[in-house]
Amino acid sequence: MALEQTESYLYKLEATLEDGRLLTVVVVANSDERAFRSAENNLLRHTVVPPKLTELSLVEKKPLGRQGVGYVVETSRF
Repeated sequence: MALEQTESYLYKLEATLEDGRLLTVVVVANSDERAFRSAENNLLRHTVVPPKLTELSLVEKKPLGRQGVGYVVETSRF
């Protein structure tokens, strides 16, 4: 029985929190659904108190099959 090959993608998602913060999450997944689940799990591991999300949006999706695939994430200074 042959295993089905599924292409993986690099996803960039943005999470808007109830307190107004905007977080960028980058994950590797083979479907949009898995990307959203992975982003939520990463947010839970990143924070001490589970964040209250108001929105989780898919911003970009790129196939991983090419060299140099990546994102530039703009951050603010405090």
